[in-house]
Amino acid sequence: MKHFKTSLVILLILSITSLTFRATAQDKAVKSMHQLYTTMINTGNPANLDALYAQDATIRNSDGSMVMGLENIKGQYKNTFSSGKFNIVLKTNEVTTLGKDHMFVSGSFVYNKIDEPKMGLVGEFVNTLKNEKGTWKIQKSYRYLTNKNNTAVVNGLYKAFAEGDIPRALGAMDAKIVWNEAEGNALAAGNPYIGPDAVLQGVFAKLPIDFDGFKLTNIKLHEMSNNQVLATLRYNATSKHNGKKLDAQAAHLWTVKDGKIIAFQQYADTKQLDEMLKR
Repeated sequence: MKHFKTSLVILLILSITSLTFRATAQDKAVKSMHQLYTTMINTGNPANLDALYAQDATIRNSDGSMVMGLENIKGQYKNTFSSGKFNIVLKTNEVTTLGKDHMFVSGSFVYNKIDEPKMGLVGEFVNTLKNEKGTWKIQKSYRYLTNKNNTAVVNGLYKAFAEGDIPRALGAMDAKIVWNEAEGNALAAGNPYIGPDAVLQGVFAKLPIDFDGFKLTNIKLHEMSNNQVLATLRYNATSKHNGKKLDAQAAHLWTVKDGKIIAFQQYADTKQLDEMLKR
């Protein structure tokens, strides 16, 4: 009986030692993986993707979009890196082992676009990792924003508009956005424009009819309370009706909810806008 109890104690010790060794090895694997990922983001070099993601990996981005399969994930990172330089800081909060071949890893991230600091994102991630022939790889990745960077949403719309990417600009809007032009502006006759398509047809599509080279300049964004962002800016263009040059002061008040723009109010030098339409 004594030998039996001794054997049980030895087995228990060995079992605990094995679990501790496995947990330590997995913690080291996670740390190594996060270092690899951080290096990839901070250098803009996607060469590490094969070592980080499984072939059947999926990513749920912080905007809710899904990317499925390693090749599509590579495409997403290629597009990201082609748009500028980034840096990221990761913090691991918890590692939960699920046997020897799977584990959950949760943590937080701070993600910045170096040349656009207002585009910084703060969030959390939950990853499912699987062991592929001794190498831990991400099988599923879920990302959630914990800060509502409303300025980044508005800045993204302005950037899309400047690049002529109207679909992307409209994509920043909620399906039921309420858009109001300044009183005295000819376009105010259609107020309120409800939904992105109404904004497209009633506002964006009409600008090329009346103006050449319409652009927004000197844009300055100010984060406000109640999920609002104030933009001060200027309108520059040439009238197609009389050749006059437009250089008008304007302000835009945006309201953002859950990462989408739900309301817009324009304030502008409507006297100048009216002069542009005279034939």
